[in-house]
Amino acid sequence: MKSLKRTPFWAQIALGLVFGVVLGFIAKEYSVDWLTETLTQIGTIFVQLLKLAVPPLVFTAILVSVVNLRNVNNAARLAAQTLLWFLITSLIAVGIGITIGLVTNPGDGFKAPTDKLKAPTTNGDWLDFITGIVPTNIVKSFSEVNVLQIVFLAVVVGAATLSVGAKAEPIIKGAEIILEVVQKALWWVIKLSPLGTLGLIGKSVATYGWDLVKPLGTFTVDIYVGCAIVLFVVYPLLLALVGKVNPLHYYKGAWPAIQLAFVSRSSVGTMPVTQKVTERLGVPKDYASFAVPFGATTKMDGCAAIYPAIAAIFVSEVYGVSLGIKEYLLIAFVSVIGSAATAGLTGAIIMLTLTLSTVGLPLEGVALLLAIDPILDMMRTAVNVAGQVVVPLIVSAREGTLDLEKYNNPRDLEAPDEPEDTPRVPLQKTDDREPVTV
Repeated sequence: MKSLKRTPFWAQIALGLVFGVVLGFIAKEYSVDWLTETLTQIGTIFVQLLKLAVPPLVFTAILVSVVNLRNVNNAARLAAQTLLWFLITSLIAVGIGITIGLVTNPGDGFKAPTDKLKAPTTNGDWLDFITGIVPTNIVKSFSEVNVLQIVFLAVVVGAATLSVGAKAEPIIKGAEIILEVVQKALWWVIKLSPLGTLGLIGKSVATYGWDLVKPLGTFTVDIYVGCAIVLFVVYPLLLALVGKVNPLHYYKGAWPAIQLAFVSRSSVGTMPVTQKVTERLGVPKDYASFAVPFGATTKMDGCAAIYPAIAAIFVSEVYGVSLGIKEYLLIAFVSVIGSAATAGLTGAIIMLTLTLSTVGLPLEGVALLLAIDPILDMMRTAVNVAGQVVVPLIVSAREGTLDLEKYNNPRDLEAPDEPEDTPRVPLQKTDDREPVTV
């Protein structure tokens, strides 16, 4: 146990992933049903524990982040820059997705019966999306985990709290306490990530394997390649050219959040880790407490940009529908503006149906991709979370508020937090040894 505690958090997750692949392979190749069921239950319980905290976590995190803007200098400018870079990175990601789709033709030659496919029962519609943001029943919004409605309520309550002023201080304190309690409980769950990783990856390998991916091989590869380009080319270039910082330190610091996002497939579930690594990379806490929750519900370069772009091209080729400049511009528009439709939860089906309906493609095409969605969603969510860390880093670096000492020396996630605002003063010399600085 002592050796395990000394093992870096990212290495623990990596070990869980390796053992999960091995056990999943054994379960599939040798038809070990009890092992498949065990892996499934481990993964399911882990995800359920993460989702359990979503409603209180989202509400209190967004409320506190809105209220905390009062402590941030130039809050309006920071919020505007954050939103701007969200849009810029999303536009780059959708451009990469469209380019890959046009070059590889993922739906060309795909052989599958499409006449018996049914459109998904839950579709993305602009009117439903806009009207659906405003809740009709607050209790129902929380019980059904409607993240968009919870975000709306949190923003409204946060803005009202700010306008009331000093009288609302008990509400702010209460929200901060609840948020701290929820994050502490969720942190206990996150420490189980190596075990959750083993179950989730093992279940995917045992259940799906290569047989499922093979018929949609080009499409699957396209998604992974597109996400990898954004994660390992676009983001480091932005950090180096715009933020003027070394991208390698970003990967060292942010990797635990990216790994957890990959296995959990939930941006919201990963949010406490995302915020922690963002702060440990030198982003001021007040700004990070706004940017990370905001990004966890709206910043989706994988689910809302790369995926729907390639998927739309795939569906158009399968059904023989030609796309022109107008349709590609619509895909880009939907991906950049409509990314909040994914709302940080597992899956991007709503975003895909929103894209297909806007472009005029058959919604039945979604059914072709449902089977491999869990495999795709792992990489998509990893890119989502990676982008949610990159943007605050870029904005902080441009504003001159990034702590470069922290950024250049990222600490492991399991390391204890440093006390804030502790003056570093030399101790008095009591013998012939050199004074020590603490």
